[in-house]
Amino acid sequence: MAVCARLCGVGPSRGCRRRQQRRGPAETAAADSEPDTDPEEERIEAGAAALCAPGAGGSAGPSQPPRCSLLELPPELLVEIFASLPGTDLPSLAQVCTKFRRILHTDTIWRRRCREEYGVCENLRKLEITGVSCRDVYAKLLHRYRHILGLWQPDIGPYGGLLNVVVDGLFIIGWMYLPPHDPHVDDPMRFKPLFRIHLMERKSATVECMYGHRGPHNGHIQIVKKDEFSTKCNQTDHHRMSGGRQEEFRTWLREEWGRTLEDIFHEHMQELILMKFIYTSQYDNCLTYRRIYLPPSHPDDLIRPGLFKGTYGSHGLEIVMLSFHGKHARATKITGDPNIPAGQQTVEIDLMHRIQLPDVENLRNFNELSRIVLEVREQVRQEQQQQEEGPEDGEGHSQQSPQEPQRDPAQPNMGPPTEKDREPGDRGAAAAEEQPAQSGQGQPFVLPVGVSSRNEDYPRTCRMCFYGTGLIAGHGFTSPERTPGVFILFDNDRFGFIWLELKSFSLYSRVQATFRNADAPSPQAFEEMLKNIQSLTS
Repeated sequence: MAVCARLCGVGPSRGCRRRQQRRGPAETAAADSEPDTDPEEERIEAGAAALCAPGAGGSAGPSQPPRCSLLELPPELLVEIFASLPGTDLPSLAQVCTKFRRILHTDTIWRRRCREEYGVCENLRKLEITGVSCRDVYAKLLHRYRHILGLWQPDIGPYGGLLNVVVDGLFIIGWMYLPPHDPHVDDPMRFKPLFRIHLMERKSATVECMYGHRGPHNGHIQIVKKDEFSTKCNQTDHHRMSGGRQEEFRTWLREEWGRTLEDIFHEHMQELILMKFIYTSQYDNCLTYRRIYLPPSHPDDLIRPGLFKGTYGSHGLEIVMLSFHGKHARATKITGDPNIPAGQQTVEIDLMHRIQLPDVENLRNFNELSRIVLEVREQVRQEQQQQEEGPEDGEGHSQQSPQEPQRDPAQPNMGPPTEKDREPGDRGAAAAEEQPAQSGQGQPFVLPVGVSSRNEDYPRTCRMCFYGTGLIAGHGFTSPERTPGVFILFDNDRFGFIWLELKSFSLYSRVQATFRNADAPSPQAFEEMLKNIQSLTS
């Protein structure tokens, strides 16, 4: 250990902090005045040198290169070395010796750590005016609140939500993401700030609530545990408006729906809107948030998984998360409604059962589409029954076995003619049909007569269709059941679902936003997250 200390230029008589802590002040001062060498260490090194010297009793060896101590390096080189280390390691480095501790007060080191670890691209030199150092920004703001960066779902009953906490300049801001106004599903997402954290003085970071229309005011953040935190507003009077609840409702309605109550003629829709306002406004930005992850992707996924915004009838637009799980894909609600709350699995797609849609003229006939889908549902039911009976009944069911390693949804299935490949150019189709798909062409698509859609501007061509089920329930998530439907893949960023029982069509469009600190640490962590958010509303 003495030799290791010697290599760093820190001898036991001077650099060992434990020994200094055991001494009194007088002994420490006396020790500091002693040379940086240890007599015992010098004796060992002298003996080793004598053994290796020419003419000594030991065998002669190659000459040892001169030793270089870190303390002998120029300070500017030490600054470059220390700035390349993770910020979490620097406090331990400061305990080595006085020189290291003094060098670690250099703001250049912490400016680089702020930039490389948290993406702070602002001119941090401006902080000198306020007397706040880059080291303060790193230690008291970025590192302290690092656990709340990423995507979160607020606990707002059945409605849920999507919060993205990011480092924005010299602030940490919690942005609530909102779908575009109904029914414009292809429009970009909207967002508004709910809170922000910044460092205006060297003592501690300041948390401010951004809810309401009277500017930032005093707030509080508590990190409950690793994947959960809560916010509290200490001045809820800033959320109130001079015109009372009526003015607050009109303002909320313009922001949430982009219209006035008089513009909404559907009485049931008016009731749902008023119900949501009453329910959500009672929280006053005092919320608990639970972490959510973006779904992991695989090369053989049908499309890239992620967040989508979709139409849900009178409930407006909602956010769902599309993820792939072997032979199935699932759409989980991130925002919800009183019928199907946030966290529930709204749509499940059976990737092993392609659906061959009829031509456009026959597709307009809802009864024809219903007949095709119900035939597939019956086959799925029979396959599930065979699987429940067990593999000991025979080997004839091996092609439909859940243990089958096949994962590619484009492979032809073993079902009846209604389940064979629908799109020209699929791997299971004839070679003569491959050219249209490779050239980017798809099959014409039109909604059957009688199927309602909030957005009539849906794509008129699709790539492929699969059998799926959708979750429906009464108000308050009563009597939930899964009903058959059709999953329609339009392109890499849009898909749809036809709910047979409801005679309704939902169009989904990808959320075109980049989220940092949102990847799951492992597939198991993502699956556990899905179970957690679903259990909260079950």
